[in-house]
Formats: sequence, structure tokens, C-alpha cells
Amino acid sequence: MRKKVRDRGIVIGTLPVGSKNCLTDVMGVRVGHVTLDEELSQDGAYACTGVTAILPHGGNLFQHKVIASSYILNGFGKTTGLVQVNELGVLESPIMLTNTFGVPAVTQGALRYMLDTNAAIGDSTGTINIVVGECNDSYLNTIRACPVTPEHAIEAIHIASEGVAAEGAVGAGKGMICFGYKGGIGSSSRIVTVEPEAVNYTVGCLVLSNFGHSTEFLADRYQIMSVQSEATLAPTDGSIIIVLATDAPLSSRQLNRVIKRCGIGLGRTGSHFSHGSGDIVIGFTTAHQIPHTSKQHLETRTQLREDHPVMNQLFTAAAEATEEAILNSLSQAQTTTGRNGHVVEAYHFAEK
Repeated sequence: MRKKVRDRGIVIGTLPVGSKNCLTDVMGVRVGHVTLDEELSQDGAYACTGVTAILPHGGNLFQHKVIASSYILNGFGKTTGLVQVNELGVLESPIMLTNTFGVPAVTQGALRYMLDTNAAIGDSTGTINIVVGECNDSYLNTIRACPVTPEHAIEAIHIASEGVAAEGAVGAGKGMICFGYKGGIGSSSRIVTVEPEAVNYTVGCLVLSNFGHSTEFLADRYQIMSVQSEATLAPTDGSIIIVLATDAPLSSRQLNRVIKRCGIGLGRTGSHFSHGSGDIVIGFTTAHQIPHTSKQHLETRTQLREDHPVMNQLFTAAAEATEEAILNSLSQAQTTTGRNGHVVEAYHFAEK
């Protein structure tokens, strides 16, 4: 198993990390992967792709929604559900990640799962908003074959757990490329402490990295270098989906301010949010669960003060966790062979 960057002596930022250094350090959050890695035909067609499911908690996500927001750094992407997330400020489904042409099948699978667990949807209550993000993995994956099915999405949801999420070339990250090397899934977390109350909040980040050329990677910033020659893949705009979770009590507007800072972490690695890049952040907080129905016309929530120093710490946490998650997607990935015999090398970090 390849190492996280911290295990290689690379420390990002100043804030402490959670016990798992993973999105699932935010209590209750679950991650599940289904990975497709198989030859489809003898003419070079290959399934090198997958699905990743992120569940804010282990209960009924439709009946007990969480506060959410999204932010578009560059909008060359094919997501579903973000318009309503930003309009209402809540998330009521798993966040699903896959390849570009897998979005319809994954949306259908997540919808089927939610309908099976909520008989009222579309009958005695309204419809449901399914959230799916994507990146283009067509260099390694025969994307036109549409190998991802609704059943893969359902399986990813069912197997999601609170354990340390697998990273690298797994799930939706199986066929992704980052800075010309093998990318994919990466994760990290930060702990923010409020003094003098000694109250801790956790910020977790998971990325699906599929962006950039090797010449853009700011390896010198981390005092690291590859022990191999430079990647030979042609420049690509690519994309990244960033998912941020926290247990800090934030409104959807405050959460939007926090997730904007994920772009700082992305930029620190060398990205400039290219023209054809879908750079999208989706965030949620588990601090409150909002019931789908209530007889009360008022609801009361607690939220952080805007001018308290903890807000700046949360901004820092978002930037640091995103930056480290991207590096972990490189550090954890393995050299991968896909369609037409295409090979993408893992970034071989020189040990410090």
C-alpha cells in the first residue's frame, strides 16, 4: 500500500489533523467505493472507472437533511442537484461521484436507493434532489461504453462506512489523472479548537482529482521531487470535485464562505482553474439534522458568530485539508493501465 504524504514526511499547514486524517473524521460521515477494472472487449475497450458515495450520516438522509452549500470555481462540469442545494441550503441525498458519462446512471441508482428507503417521496410528499459530481476519465476508461450502472451506485451507498476511506485509484478515482500522473481519491482533515472553551470542530475533505499538467505541479513548494522522468501526457484542463464536511454549526451562507477557501488549497498545488476544468466544491455540516416535516412554523439553530476568530481557523482548515487531500490522491495512487493499453504512472515521491 502506498503512503499518505504525512507518512513521507510532508506536513501541510499548521493545524492538527484528525485521528484518521480523512473525511470520515467528521463523526457520522461515511464513504463507499465501487471500482471497475476490467477488459470490455478485445479491441482495447476497458472499464477503468467507478463510483464513490459520501453519506453525511447513517440515518435517513431525506427525512433528516443537513445544511449544505456548493461553490463553482470554474463551471466546466456536468453535476446534478447543485442549483437546489444553493437555493434551499440543505442536502437530502448522498453525494455521488463518478465519470462524466456515468452521471445519468449514478443519478438513477441513487434515486432508486432513496425511493426504496422513503415510500413517501413523489407520493405523499415532494420529489428529491440527487447530487452527483463528475470528472472525465476517458484517457484510461472507455467512457462511451458507459460501464457504470445504477447498481454500482446503490452498492457504493450500501457499503459506505465510517472507516478510513480508501484513496488513490479507487471508486470514481480509478481512471483519473492529476498533473499528468495517476490521481483520483484523496482525503485529509483538520481540527479547529475554540479557546478558552476548549471546544473542537473537525473539518474533513475528500477530492476527486483529475486536473493539471506535470509542469504546473508546484513540487518545489513541498521540497519533494519525483524519482522518475517527467510525465509525458499531453496538457489537459481536467477537473476536480472537492467535498468538504464539518461538524461546526454553520448556516448555509457561512458554509459557503468556508468552502470558497478550498480553492486556496487547490491553487497552492499549482492549479489556475483552467478554461475547460470543472472545479466544484460541495460542502455540508453535520451540526444540525433538519426534519423533512414539522408542525412548527419556526425552527431554532445555533451557529457560530461571524466575527469570532474560529471562522478564520475554519477558513485555514478548508485550505489546508484540500491541499493535503490533493497530494494524498497522488501519493496513494498506483500506476494504472486502461483502454487501448494506455498507462498512467504513479507519482513516485522521493522519500525525505
